[in-house]
Amino acid sequence: MLHSHLTTLNAVSLILNTFKAEGLSSEALLAGSGIVAADLQRADTRITTHQEMQVCTNAVALKRDIGLELGRRMHVSCYGMLGYALLTCATFGDALRLAIRYPALLGTLFELSVEDAGEQVWFVAADYRESPAMAVFNAEFCLVSLKVICDDLLGHPLPLRATRFEHAAPDYRDSYADPFDSPLHFSAKDNAFAFDRHWLDQPLPLADAITHQAMAERCRKQNLEFTGRQAWLGRIRQLLGAQLNAAPGLEGLAQQMKCSPRTLRRHLKDMGSSYQELLDELRFERAKQMLCEDQLPIYRIAETLGFSETASFRHAFVRWSGVAPSQFRPH
Repeated sequence: MLHSHLTTLNAVSLILNTFKAEGLSSEALLAGSGIVAADLQRADTRITTHQEMQVCTNAVALKRDIGLELGRRMHVSCYGMLGYALLTCATFGDALRLAIRYPALLGTLFELSVEDAGEQVWFVAADYRESPAMAVFNAEFCLVSLKVICDDLLGHPLPLRATRFEHAAPDYRDSYADPFDSPLHFSAKDNAFAFDRHWLDQPLPLADAITHQAMAERCRKQNLEFTGRQAWLGRIRQLLGAQLNAAPGLEGLAQQMKCSPRTLRRHLKDMGSSYQELLDELRFERAKQMLCEDQLPIYRIAETLGFSETASFRHAFVRWSGVAPSQFRPH
């Protein structure tokens, strides 16, 4: 199941703008995500990575190599306060270390690190634990966007020595040549690119100690907000996920969370969600898992997920996925 962390709408807005030029409506890309047009007008809207990944899944279904294109558009200014904190760092190495410190603000689904390799260093994105079906997209999106950040920080392209990916070479591998002007290696141990060590000491052209101090402090506070909300949301998902066969309802869940139903409803709304959306999300993830891994008849799966009638489960699954449970199940 997806780990549901909080993030901003940056990537979602980027996807919508990318496809807008091709005349595709936002409704098709937002389908199943629980994100509505009004959310896009609020700068402080927070969504879960599950919601973000649903939009990405819709995008990949329309264009398989969209991860590369989206990554090229993720300039450092897309990261809000973190972007300005990075730009105002004293050196390139300082900026990379700051980015790694705040993965929640960077919105990455990987563990980032800078690994020593003698005269070269590797900027590594590893330990991916999200949807396997989206692993290639996320690796492409992550590594291209990291390269774009590096270029933006320096004010010119960072020369690469080599680039490697965990996945096998796709049939559109030629598209990798532009963002990664270096020898490419696929089916590797992780996703990473290498550059000469001396770049870590390179002074940044927009360095400003006073502005950096102010932005870094705001990043620290925002990170506390993100991680605090993530822990709270994680507890809700844990409680609800353990009771899918007899969901407690908003009032029951609020009692378990030791808060009022009104407070629970408000907090969920602030995170762009609701009790029913969370319940549907957890039921859908569990249903997909059971349909793929278990041999239980569909009526038993419906019972396990708390549906009183098999027909109700079928209708819900069609709404979530676009196909009936029997069609989703591998044959």
